[in-house]
Amino acid sequence: MKAFYEAVSGRNPNLEHIALTIAEGPGAGEKALLESGSLVWTSAEDGFLAARAADMACFEKAGLIELDGRRIYREALGGEKRLVICGGGHVSMKVIALGKMIGLAVTVLEDREAFAENARRKGADEVVFAPFEEGLARVPGSRDTYFVIVTRDHRWDRECLMAIADKPSAYVGMMGSRRRVAMVKEGLRKEGVSETFLESVHTPIGLSIGAETPEEIAVSIMAEIIQVKNKDRRSFGFDRDILRAVLSEETGESVLATVVSRQGSGPRDVGTKMLVTADSCIGTIGGGSEEWEITQAARKMLSSGEAGPVLLHQDLMASSEAEEAMVCGGRLEILLERI
Repeated sequence: MKAFYEAVSGRNPNLEHIALTIAEGPGAGEKALLESGSLVWTSAEDGFLAARAADMACFEKAGLIELDGRRIYREALGGEKRLVICGGGHVSMKVIALGKMIGLAVTVLEDREAFAENARRKGADEVVFAPFEEGLARVPGSRDTYFVIVTRDHRWDRECLMAIADKPSAYVGMMGSRRRVAMVKEGLRKEGVSETFLESVHTPIGLSIGAETPEEIAVSIMAEIIQVKNKDRRSFGFDRDILRAVLSEETGESVLATVVSRQGSGPRDVGTKMLVTADSCIGTIGGGSEEWEITQAARKMLSSGEAGPVLLHQDLMASSEAEEAMVCGGRLEILLERI
């Protein structure tokens, strides 16, 4: 089944993709991948999902759907969420740290060598040491790319905004005073940059929380990015560490645990994943005793040789211990799939 994950890994991030899995019922374990509504990969050419691909494309909400006696998990996949920061000053250093904290892949563009080195030390995944226009030419952008412009001068702001204008993006924010922002935008209008794009730029950048220090400004920026990101119900589906492990020959046998349904409160949303091996876990689906139970169930699959898939049902308020611990009430269904 690794071919499915190879198809997920190799897809175009700027096209709409839907992953389908029969979780329960006839053909359990069958998988398919739709691209812009059309079937592009299936584990069974003459299977149920291949025959009903057009029906699958019309459901918008991620989660379990019922169709012809089958429970099918449908997930709209986004790409890896990437934060691209133009500028390597004090605010940028704080934004790097917060971006990494929430799981974004962070790229920093900087034309000063010492500042580029600071970004590397701070933990940026990629640092492009080059003039901004040249650096941005190496960044393709996508529907899952968040651009933050925090350069040292409005000349570089203008250069960055001009380069980003034609790229796909999820968010573009630019720091600066209202006067500085107005000057930059007016100059770009004269260059022919569309009014639609200029109006979409988040300026002043960040949520209005009265931020003053670099740390506070970074918090306001990341809060705004989180707000934008979470309006889009596409999940990434497979973060890079899980996908890398699934595709690696060194990982060995493993079980992928996915939250496929949630009623009421729960620690993580539908689509959250954790990869379980005989001696380790990658990712988390919420922690606590519930995650421990899922981990044990996954390892039991590995030791018993059970092929799966297995659909687990968890009631987070089923025990007196949970009630005493004031655990959030809710019910989860977790799909266990052997890789």
